[in-house]
Amino acid sequence: MINSEDPSDAPDDALVERIVAEGPHGAVVVAGIATAIVVLMWLLFYLLVFVPRSG
Repeated sequence: MINSEDPSDAPDDALVERIVAEGPHGAVVVAGIATAIVVLMWLLFYLLVFVPRSG
């Protein structure tokens, strides 16, 4: 804990290093899903709005 008075409550440095070394997988997944949704919305908008009006 950050404000802990007891030193035994502090996180293990090896555990923290292992967690940090694994990287931000969850953030990459969320960003990928958000990007896929935006691309899908753009494609649907293009196909359902612009293509029918072009003919």
